[in-house]
Amino acid sequence: MPTADRHPTPPATPTEARPTPDPSVMRKHYQHEGLAEKQLAAEPVAQFTEWFHQAVDAGVTEPNAMVLSTADEQGRPSSRTVLLKGYDRRGFVFFTNYGSRKGSELAVNPWASLLFPWISISRQVVVNGRVEKVGRDETAAYFRTRPHGSQLGAWASEQSSPVSSREVLEQRYAELERRYPEGEGVPVPPFWGGYRVVPETVEFWQGRENRLHDRLRYLAEGNGWRVERLCP
Repeated sequence: MPTADRHPTPPATPTEARPTPDPSVMRKHYQHEGLAEKQLAAEPVAQFTEWFHQAVDAGVTEPNAMVLSTADEQGRPSSRTVLLKGYDRRGFVFFTNYGSRKGSELAVNPWASLLFPWISISRQVVVNGRVEKVGRDETAAYFRTRPHGSQLGAWASEQSSPVSSREVLEQRYAELERRYPEGEGVPVPPFWGGYRVVPETVEFWQGRENRLHDRLRYLAEGNGWRVERLCP
């Protein structure tokens, strides 16, 4: 009789059993109505409002999620996803720890790019412009609308700084819970606040068939805006 294998080959893990996806063959054929110059609003915030409403109505997941790109004083870029928390003709607002990587980069290079990736409806909006801090009154007003846990989290996290373990972070949070129980006012951290991206350009991208996408970009010009079409 054959001798049983004392060291059988272990079964393949799910990762080993599955072929590696090939990104070069992944593509979606966009079949949406186009975007013509005559359809655009007179200024980009009004156009953004229209598209933002449509993204919400279409059920886009977190339509206010945007990729924020900044760069340090040597021009080395970094990106992360943040949430839009307000916008008007002055610009687009988000909140963060001033000592975070993005805050440190904005302190030395106050320019940024925002990308709204509304992939499920084949749309993108790209905002480029200078960045300024919002007033402390505006920061305080927004901070008061945050859930209690999020308020404590702003204090507990030294954002972008190394931490030795998850337990250390949770211990900080637990200490803050004891200090500021539910129902008690949590002060606004002095190291935390809002930034406004003041747009110089705003591009509206609509996916089209055969990769002939529509790209219409507003450019600030004097007290108004000029629109140009870009090749896809």
